[in-house]
Amino acid sequence: MKDYNELYEAILAGSLEKAVEVTKQAVEDKVDPQDIINLYMIKAMEEIGRRFEAGKVFVPNLLMSARAMRGALDILKPLLSGHVDTYIGKVVIGTVKGDLHDIGKNLVASMFEGCGFEVINLGVDVSSEKFVEAARANHANIVCMSALLTTTMNYMKEVIAAIEKAGIRDDVKIMVGGAPLNDAFAKSIGADAYTSNANAAVVVAKELLGKN
Repeated sequence: MKDYNELYEAILAGSLEKAVEVTKQAVEDKVDPQDIINLYMIKAMEEIGRRFEAGKVFVPNLLMSARAMRGALDILKPLLSGHVDTYIGKVVIGTVKGDLHDIGKNLVASMFEGCGFEVINLGVDVSSEKFVEAARANHANIVCMSALLTTTMNYMKEVIAAIEKAGIRDDVKIMVGGAPLNDAFAKSIGADAYTSNANAAVVVAKELLGKN
């Protein structure tokens, strides 16, 4: 197979136009979409995540890489139908009711997508009913909740209670994140994990699903 390392480099550099250009070329060359994702896109997002953890790049770099990756992924999505093993797992993600912050949540969602997860992004101000409905309808493996306000973070407990009441708690792992949260809070509300940034979220999600 021809080397499409330019795609890896484009995503790493956050170049949307180049990522789209190389992906289109790979599709024209009849490269398996799954190979494009696994060999270049996921590896690029994992590398930008490592650099972020090491303090070598910052949030704007992550956002640009995620944008480039999404652009490339949009080209491949129509070709992926029928691939049973396309995704590592399904993630339902949203910012909880009463909270309208979405930059951090969207970054986490993009990292999940870039690293091989199917993501159902519910947006902001999401009620417990919507989380439950989405988790059930999509057979989600993970429910991710975000909050940036101390006044909204406690709503996460209500969402977990609703998931338990719906009888699907054993089917999903619950992850939480956001500036005012910490590991102790996550444990106190019954979440499976807390992560402080997008790269860590992907690493922990894989661990929770036994995919590492």
